[in-house]
Amino acid sequence: MADSNSHDDHSPATSEATPPNEDAAPETLAQRQSRWRLVMGSGSEQLCGALSHQEQLQEECLGFLYDREGRGKNVRGKDGNRSGSLDASSLTVPEWINQIHELFPKSTIERLEKDALERYQLDEMVTNPDVLARAQPNQTLLKAVLRTKHLMNQDVLKAAQQLVRKAVEQLMEEMAEQVRSAFQGSVDRRHRSFLRIAKNFDVQTTLRRNLKHYDPVERRVLVETPYFYSRVRRQVDRWQIIILVDESGSMLDSVIHSAVTAAVFYIMQMMKVHLCIFDTSVVDLTGQILDPVETLMKVQLGGGTDIGQAVAYASTLVENPQRTIVALITDFYEGGPTGRLYSAARQLVESGVTCLGLAALDGQADPTYDEQVAAQMVKIGWHVAAMTPGELANWVAEKVRA
Repeated sequence: MADSNSHDDHSPATSEATPPNEDAAPETLAQRQSRWRLVMGSGSEQLCGALSHQEQLQEECLGFLYDREGRGKNVRGKDGNRSGSLDASSLTVPEWINQIHELFPKSTIERLEKDALERYQLDEMVTNPDVLARAQPNQTLLKAVLRTKHLMNQDVLKAAQQLVRKAVEQLMEEMAEQVRSAFQGSVDRRHRSFLRIAKNFDVQTTLRRNLKHYDPVERRVLVETPYFYSRVRRQVDRWQIIILVDESGSMLDSVIHSAVTAAVFYIMQMMKVHLCIFDTSVVDLTGQILDPVETLMKVQLGGGTDIGQAVAYASTLVENPQRTIVALITDFYEGGPTGRLYSAARQLVESGVTCLGLAALDGQADPTYDEQVAAQMVKIGWHVAAMTPGELANWVAEKVRA
């Protein structure tokens, strides 16, 4: 690997090439050619051959960063003036962050981030709170923040948290109507709702609590905080849903949507909700379920995965098996003993719990997952699928009404 301070003998792009694992099978000629093709950049096609689709995406990520070098002896580069931006219309830096986390192994990601920050000063995302304050909140930027928050100092982290909050609020508004329509019921005037739905607007409470903002000159009340009723269905009052979320790096979209979905279920008083995230250990975030931002800022992406331990923990939360749903959101790539996972999964089914395994819970519902483990879970008695949040709400509503 080239030293990060040396530009003369090697291209910085050599940092993308992951050192071969001594236990892994030897590289084929095609794999070696592709590795060198990525190192040298465009112009080496005749020597090294073409790239696969994934390698082309890797090439774009490497070019975004290392093409800033400019032309020189043995130095990869095209345009030394190329730069990224956080503008709403061109989210180049956040898209690049998300791409490298999806395309490269952990050691390579760390080197790419190090070069981006130290060599090319692409530090707006992690050092400049003013840049984050100006950025337009959206899901692409939300994911980029969650993937780089470990690099941020406290001042930047505060700005990033505000950005995450705005993006989450947008997502909650989008999802609320989908979830509400599945569980639509009579107005519950005993509980306040944070979901701003016009038909649930509580006029009397809003006027009473905003009287302190009365303007005697204009002779009107300034509504600073509107209040809304929640809507519930009586038949789900005694139901319980336990949501287990795999915080593997590949599951980030599902982590975001799971946290927001759990919050919507809880706020709308649909059923008793538990939310847990897991890797090789389980963290119960039920106490913070009302604030998905807090949940997301606690997520530590990556690391190992022990699905069996999470399923076993869920069994300790079950109150009435006949009225309990366990929703496991994971890619089913088990890092622990699969036998222990299958045993815990079977015990839940045999106790009468309704068990759902989701390979994806996001807007696309297009997962990559371990099909063999998922198929075995189906044989045990689990329902396995990929769903959008709206589809999950419909599925849960059908189960509790059955």
